Amino acid sequence: MKMSKKLFNEFEPVSPKVWKQKIQVDLKGADYNENLIWNSNEGIDVKPFYHSDDFEKWPEISNTKAAEWKICQTIEVKDAKTGNITAKDAIHRGAESINFILNSEEISIEDLLQNIDLITIPVELKCNFLSEDFVEKIKFVISSNSKKSHNQIFLHKDIIHNLAKTGNWHNNLKDDHSKFEAIVKQTKQLSVDLSLYQNAGATMVQQLAYGLAHTNEYLNSFKEKKDWSLSEVEVTFNVAVGSNYFFEIAKLKALRQLWATLAPEYGINGNCRVIATPTKRNKTIYDYNVNMLRTTTECMSAILGGANIISNLPYDVLYHEPNEFGERISRNQLLVLKNESYFDKVNNPSDGAYYIESLSEQLAEKALELFKDIEKNGGFLSQLKEGTIQRKIKESAAKEQSEFDEGQLTLLGTNKHPNPADKMKNELEISPFLKKEIRKTLIEPIIEKRLSANLEISRLKKE
Repeated sequence: MKMSKKLFNEFEPVSPKVWKQKIQVDLKGADYNENLIWNSNEGIDVKPFYHSDDFEKWPEISNTKAAEWKICQTIEVKDAKTGNITAKDAIHRGAESINFILNSEEISIEDLLQNIDLITIPVELKCNFLSEDFVEKIKFVISSNSKKSHNQIFLHKDIIHNLAKTGNWHNNLKDDHSKFEAIVKQTKQLSVDLSLYQNAGATMVQQLAYGLAHTNEYLNSFKEKKDWSLSEVEVTFNVAVGSNYFFEIAKLKALRQLWATLAPEYGINGNCRVIATPTKRNKTIYDYNVNMLRTTTECMSAILGGANIISNLPYDVLYHEPNEFGERISRNQLLVLKNESYFDKVNNPSDGAYYIESLSEQLAEKALELFKDIEKNGGFLSQLKEGTIQRKIKESAAKEQSEFDEGQLTLLGTNKHPNPADKMKNELEISPFLKKEIRKTLIEPIIEKRLSANLEISRLKKE
């Protein structure tokens, strides 16, 4: 039956003023601002309700369709043939994309990709080394494929991320930039890794601003090149997602907004790919099954925020070597979200939600303001060398750590309702803690650290 009338026409629209008056009556004299408005670490005042009147114009519908996201399996490759077998098994069990982490350029790319359908399965190659020769090997594999134009191989190399994380270039600034430029020119791909900032404790505003300034360093160095054009380059952002559910949705939407603002300045495509992975910052070794709940909501944020590729973390990733059970459970979490929770049936489900749109707008505005300040004061690399970026992240991380230590920020089973019978000393196949290494660095590295690390060290000593 076709409906010719709009529903609820008999109800008058309610203004924000009327809503607020109703709430204040229900508060029975309690202060509205003190009781119902809270301030986030991003400096955003979160209200108890949002209304269309909060917007000067209707938010635009995003280009990315949430229904198009792919389940990704991350595999650290120690041997090409073993990695290939693991990847094909993951695909057989539901993975729709593979993210290979490569620590050596001696890995045979031909063996690694053997019998993987590169037309239907996007393959991400994250290289922890810098090599033009390796790109030639990839090109050879592509050229040997009869449908090479449809291959979906994406190379991830980010020299500024390497500098920020390790404190050093691979070789030196000039050599790294020369090789990196040649790789981007050949592959027509630019990959930027923002996950370091989140895992080190940066606020979302900082993550977005640093990610934008980080990318801008590359674009500035490329813009003067006459022998190739940025217009052909596809940009991918690798992002870590935390547990602040709605804020993380808004963060990903704000990232796309910011990129769409910056990209036209360089004549580069305003659309981008986003690969999302749950953060390690809030993961724990005690009551480790809670990690599955944390990663599930984080993956949900990634889906609703419009990530293209989502790679989940196994619940035991902190203390176990990679294993079939942990990887299967992490993959199945995504399969349940996609096939049983219908997270692949709707497009842009968060578009138009007043709360999320307001958060996205505010995060983008604050990040853009910080980005402009970074550029005005010499740019991202300059502030890395001065230690400004590191200092700001450490300040944000210290504030969050204090909230955890005082119980204001809760990690269930760790700083709230811990199980004293839970023993982990004999379960640690790998160390879940930061390893100190004395070495000479050009800059102070940005250090990733989990909130529960100190508490866990104390508990392990008492076992």
